[in-house]
Amino acid sequence: MKKIYICTLSALLLWGASSCKKPNDFGTTNQDPTAVTTPIVSALLANVEAGLPGYASTGSMAGGAYAQYFSETQYPGTSLYTAPVNGFTGNYNGSLYDLQNVINLNQSKNSVAVAQIMQQYIYWVLTDEFGDIPYSQALQGLKAITPAYDKQEDIYKGIVTKIAAAVASMDGGTVPGDLFYGGDAAAWKRAGNSLIMLVSMQASKKVPGAGDFYATAFKAAMAGGYITTNAQNFAVTYPGGSYKSPWWGLYNGRTDWAESKTLTDYTAATNDGRQLVFGGSFSDPNLTTGGTVTSSDGVPYGVDRTTANNYISANSDWALIMRADKRKDASAVNVITAAETTLAVAEAINIGWVTGDLVATYQSGVKLSFEQWGVDAPTNTYLTSANVAVSATPGVANEKNIAVQQWVSSYPDGHMGWNIWRKTGYPVLTPAVAASNSSKKIVRRYIYASSEQTTNGVSVNAAIAREVPTAGTDSQDNAVWWDVIGQSK
Repeated sequence: MKKIYICTLSALLLWGASSCKKPNDFGTTNQDPTAVTTPIVSALLANVEAGLPGYASTGSMAGGAYAQYFSETQYPGTSLYTAPVNGFTGNYNGSLYDLQNVINLNQSKNSVAVAQIMQQYIYWVLTDEFGDIPYSQALQGLKAITPAYDKQEDIYKGIVTKIAAAVASMDGGTVPGDLFYGGDAAAWKRAGNSLIMLVSMQASKKVPGAGDFYATAFKAAMAGGYITTNAQNFAVTYPGGSYKSPWWGLYNGRTDWAESKTLTDYTAATNDGRQLVFGGSFSDPNLTTGGTVTSSDGVPYGVDRTTANNYISANSDWALIMRADKRKDASAVNVITAAETTLAVAEAINIGWVTGDLVATYQSGVKLSFEQWGVDAPTNTYLTSANVAVSATPGVANEKNIAVQQWVSSYPDGHMGWNIWRKTGYPVLTPAVAASNSSKKIVRRYIYASSEQTTNGVSVNAAIAREVPTAGTDSQDNAVWWDVIGQSK
């Protein structure tokens, strides 16, 4: 480091001796007339939108493993609950920062609103993974180089409040650079309201009152219009080529992940038609180009490497995640679907937040999921079976089947699947038989990266001191704020 300073000082002295000009006085010699000096808002939005579905797909593989959507094959680790020490810095200096630039530039109401909605979605994923994270002081540069970790309780309220304000601010114009809805502001309002509904419902065990903040926010968002058809899904359809679906890349040269036997056992027991597309056969000759060979042979969950390798060696038809034609390079990736929002309404009816026909709403949500996957609508026999049916009378008796259908309908979004299980305890999952962690429990949150101790120790330690149920210990067995079940263990 000293050598660098010496060389720099020597260079400055030479400049001073040879010329009266200062080092930065080069006129226009090094100015590029074609260079962009102001960020292009449409480009920033398009760039973030292209990557946003990653949070609901391959970026949430760990959550999908904990929710037992997925099993690992050659290299089990995540599904055996190795310490989930993950850094979140890249999210802040990447997509969150780009979106903050759009907000700060303030070139149009709609661009700012869309940036705020996407920013809050990313914060939602991050806070559900870790719990307390930088939020109110984040993205302020030198003003807050060691931002405080906000309590998740406060982050959740902030997310709902900011999305609601963003939705309310949108005008009748377009959204330049929009990949989700082609610039349609009305569609973005639906997406924002849908996100409010899902976030609010995630907090419903912690703040259950029908007159409380989240129920009130849920009802307002529902009244404002939300995603009700698959044509309105919050999704990006990738063109292929240079912009491929993240699901396509999962099997581009490797086959480390499989559909879990936990899920295939459920679909087999209920004769669920979605399994036709939930699993794609490893023996499909068109594995990465859109084959249609299906599989219901889920790989056993949570086993050691030898057992996993022996299984896939003996069963060439084992199920990969989704049939190949659903994860082509030019496939769509859903972030929020009509099935998820409709089942959220069914849950809201069941817990007394809103009124309505519980059975019809619930069955509509299930049907929308089948339609989303392009399979035949569920039969009445399926809808009225013991593992699927709900009673017209709201109450605790309906909770299990609603939650399990939410879990199935959110596949393969690991963020949603893990959230549903942590909040409700359903489906009832058996921890990995070869779990490598000391508690042998399914992971309930990520652990903070050691780099946070180095760069922001005071803030991260304050967050660790608030962890529940074991305060002062940064543990994967601790629970996030809304995880009432995990807090009691």
